[in-house]
Amino acid sequence: MDGSLVLTPQSEISVRSAATERNNSLVERAKSGDRLAFSQLIEANYDFIFRTACKWTGKKSDAEDIAQEVCIKLATAIQSFDGRSAFTSWLYRVTINMVRDMQRSSMRKNKTIDAFTLVHPEDDPGGQEEATTAREIWERVNALPDKQREAIMLVYAEDMNHAEAAQIMGCKEATVSWHIHEAKKTLRGLL
Repeated sequence: MDGSLVLTPQSEISVRSAATERNNSLVERAKSGDRLAFSQLIEANYDFIFRTACKWTGKKSDAEDIAQEVCIKLATAIQSFDGRSAFTSWLYRVTINMVRDMQRSSMRKNKTIDAFTLVHPEDDPGGQEEATTAREIWERVNALPDKQREAIMLVYAEDMNHAEAAQIMGCKEATVSWHIHEAKKTLRGLL
């Protein structure tokens, strides 16, 4: 063997379980005012927050801003975490809400982004058309109603199954399936 670490499905579950236990311990300590625990909780979950924001916004700079805002908000919001779901599911919801707040704020300020500014001249010309098409599709996804967009993003961008998406969305699995079905019908019409 080449000495690299290979994770089996069982070892991945063990890693996730250990991370969940660590998060739970840090959350309880942070809720009781332990600043070091809060700092460690942020450090342990910052990449998750950033990746989530980046997937939802499509822009690194916006994702950085959102991640910082989420970290600031967590100082007070941590008290509302009741443990009925996994901390990461709750944190995902907090991050999505922050993304929505930013998007609403941007709409109020009438800021628009030209899709062509996202394709840089130094990019591979052959890849520009594909990149533009992918961006157009995601722009259309972003124009969907909130619940449809959220279901599409969770299932297709986050690679979650319908049950996992339902847990984060706070609805039934069948409702997620319905939102995806409706979104696909809308997108077929637009594309």
